[in-house]
Amino acid sequence: MQKAYKVNLTHTAQRDLGQIFSHISEDSFSKARKFILELEEKIGSLSSFPERSPSIPENDFLGTNYRHLIHKKYRVIYREERKNVFVLRIIHGSKLLDL
Repeated sequence: MQKAYKVNLTHTAQRDLGQIFSHISEDSFSKARKFILELEEKIGSLSSFPERSPSIPENDFLGTNYRHLIHKKYRVIYREERKNVFVLRIIHGSKLLDL
């Protein structure tokens, strides 16, 4: 199957990944590594059919059209533009998005 979308991580999303890794690795480096690899694989899956994920509830008051992909306790917030997916943030599921 050919990939239809190019997945791009913003600098903020890359920083979020680093902070998640640091947080989890305080308990276990191997668990942190495994979690980040799983998360990166899930993010990579957005190259095919990114419309499968629901819109975020914050769209109503942010005036945006973002979607989120859930992985365990984290939300991958992204937007689509033409044949690109831009991952904007990766945040804990208990938090609302603030830009």
